[in-house]
Amino acid sequence: MALKAKTPAELSESKPKFMISGKSGVGKTMFALDFPSVYFIDVEGGGKRKQYTAKMIKNGGAYFGKDEGSQDYATVINEIKSLATEKHPYKTLVIDSFSKLYNIASAIAEEKVGNDFGRDKKEANRPTRQLIRFLDDLDMTVILICHGKDKWIRQGKEVVNDGTTFDGYDKMEYELDLWIEIVKLGKVRNFIVKKSRVSTFEDGSFHPLSYAIFSDLYGKDVIEKPSVPLQLATGEQISKITRLIETINVDAEIVNKWLLKAQVATFAEMKSEDILKCIAYLENKMAAVIGGK
Repeated sequence: MALKAKTPAELSESKPKFMISGKSGVGKTMFALDFPSVYFIDVEGGGKRKQYTAKMIKNGGAYFGKDEGSQDYATVINEIKSLATEKHPYKTLVIDSFSKLYNIASAIAEEKVGNDFGRDKKEANRPTRQLIRFLDDLDMTVILICHGKDKWIRQGKEVVNDGTTFDGYDKMEYELDLWIEIVKLGKVRNFIVKKSRVSTFEDGSFHPLSYAIFSDLYGKDVIEKPSVPLQLATGEQISKITRLIETINVDAEIVNKWLLKAQVATFAEMKSEDILKCIAYLENKMAAVIGGK
């Protein structure tokens, strides 16, 4: 079987997908709206204020608020699916705040299953993992804004303060390549790199808060590139794989493994390149059966 890995020279820099945390009023939203062509999912409900709408108008953005379903996880996920698979002019996705979206899901789950042993969080984690999967496929800069909070750790028999962290899905820092915290001293705003896999954003480094500085560090040409839609399975490919599965009588367990590996529920949600691999496998199997006969 041929190896599938690419050479490092074939790889291109992906757009930033990062988290912003910080206290209320430090400038998280205003900074995020400085990014180009923002598709703004306003979970908090404050994005209709003039200073925010003015930035969206200036930078070619769009607003998705409570009336559109910004506080419903399934609706937000479907919107991200559309952004990932359809042609559009937007270059940046902002969810403000991801903390509130996650906590609403936790509160709904608590009413259904209670909160014993963290059941409410476990329920909220399921759609979060689905959301992360579509964010990975999205060819846009992604900014998840989170509430800041104190971090507490146990030292011996005592619980002591260990700085600050973010409110929401506690594994999010591992899912993203960058996490910055915004701090304000008087009228001066800066950001601290809390966690980074990006070489130009050194862990613990301190920078003035501005889009110009952030884009210089990451690569303005990468951030401002037009988004390219993800190619999903075509109707022809879905019909073909369905016929092959029926003809060869493929076990349902194998089909479920394919869907699980692709992190989708149906072939219609599968990437075109992934379904083509499944079709090639089935065609080879068909050829072997015919050859054997």
